[in-house]
Amino acid sequence: MWICLGLSGSLWGKMVNKLLTGKFARAIDEKQRIAVPKKLRDAFHREGESALAYVAPGTDGSLSIYTEDSFSRLADQLSAASPNGQDVRAFSRLFFSQAECLEIDRQGRIRIPPELVAHAGLEKEVMLVGVRDHIELWDLNKWEKYVAQQQANYDSLAESAFSPRP
Repeated sequence: MWICLGLSGSLWGKMVNKLLTGKFARAIDEKQRIAVPKKLRDAFHREGESALAYVAPGTDGSLSIYTEDSFSRLADQLSAASPNGQDVRAFSRLFFSQAECLEIDRQGRIRIPPELVAHAGLEKEVMLVGVRDHIELWDLNKWEKYVAQQQANYDSLAESAFSPRP
């Protein structure tokens, strides 16, 4: 995934290969704000502009947080699918109607809309997970259960993920 990073001087505008990786335990405050770690936050900054993020329902009970570029690529990918496909229409309606554009504040926090907090069942403790071109936001307990369930299948998941597709 290629993301423009907010670099200063002559480096601005050059594309840098930046994968979003790692996991970061965080607290969600009473105003439903979460501090995004600098390692992840840097992918959202553009020189001279406010840092924007798009948050939308994710899969498996998580929320997905996208850079502007990755959100646009996702929209383009959906646009390339058949608009007559019932699943494409239904997913697009559900996904884009719940997606929100957020500004990352000067302290590096984002405020998650109440509907999405409820959708993901976010409590006090959350986990931010870098997943290649986006960040997933999980309730910490849900994340720990998910990892415990999936870790035992790691080898078969890897085999399936890397096997050739027809």
